[in-house]
Amino acid sequence: MLDGAMGTMLQEYKFTEEDFRGDRFKDHPTPLKGNNDLLSITQPEAVKDVHRKYLAVGADIIETNTFSGTTIAMADYNMEDLVYELNFQSAKIAKEVADEFTLKTPKQPRFVAGSIGPTNRTASLSPDVNKPEYRAVTFDELRVAYKLQVEALIDGGSDVLLVETIFDTLNAKAALFAIEEVKEERNIDIPIMVSGTITDASGRTLSGQTVEAFLISISHIPLLSVGFNCALGAEQLEPYLKRLSHNTHFFTSAHPNAGLPNAFGEYDQSPKEMKKLIESFLEQNLVNIIGGCCGTSPAHIGAIADAAKNFKPRKTVVEAHEE
Repeated sequence: MLDGAMGTMLQEYKFTEEDFRGDRFKDHPTPLKGNNDLLSITQPEAVKDVHRKYLAVGADIIETNTFSGTTIAMADYNMEDLVYELNFQSAKIAKEVADEFTLKTPKQPRFVAGSIGPTNRTASLSPDVNKPEYRAVTFDELRVAYKLQVEALIDGGSDVLLVETIFDTLNAKAALFAIEEVKEERNIDIPIMVSGTITDASGRTLSGQTVEAFLISISHIPLLSVGFNCALGAEQLEPYLKRLSHNTHFFTSAHPNAGLPNAFGEYDQSPKEMKKLIESFLEQNLVNIIGGCCGTSPAHIGAIADAAKNFKPRKTVVEAHEE
């Protein structure tokens, strides 16, 4: 069991600009409200509280509060210099809470996944419709940015690295390259989860890849799991998850949204509704790791965990063949 949305939960605290700043950043020249990653430094108890709520309902893996934790994304807030500390601190507090729960239930160890988001730039597409050849970021700039994030997430205590919400596979390849670089330099191994995003009913990522093309593009790396998250609810995600599951020897993951957003951008799908849809994934033997993305709460994760108890994990193609 993976956890659910961090942003959805932090919104409930209704933090003001002053809350985001805390004492340390009260004179920072740029508005900071909305920089959720910063809350790991200025409001660490709130972030810990969210982690605890997910662990209490059955999550085995919690994600660090680092979705925007690269120099590229933090440039929006003039906080590039803070990136190492943000990631280190986020991993450290997540690890503290995970260890707290592992002590309580040693038979159910809890793990921390260092969350590595896609950044707000894309290496494959031009942001300017009149200049299709233009790129806002290079592969090397992404690699350097991701490397700093990866080092801090590992130093802070992450057990797994999760490259998630991938809308451009070239960005993901830069992240994976950076991880491999760090592994080689430090002579360590750390499991890697990869999770892409099917952006609409075309069944493709934003950079135009089908499920199968996405899978081929990242399969050269020894991964713990490959899956999909965000953009779609469980119902819309199911056909793509099916294609993924039938085509890979890796473990599979899914953390869909709580349905599709309504006209106000809010997610209405109840825990009960989401549980029923996820049960379909489990009945069809499609997933090994399941959780929630936008709009999900501990109530959603608790309901899904309740359903998951009745099923065995998906057998990989290799395992099924060996039997």
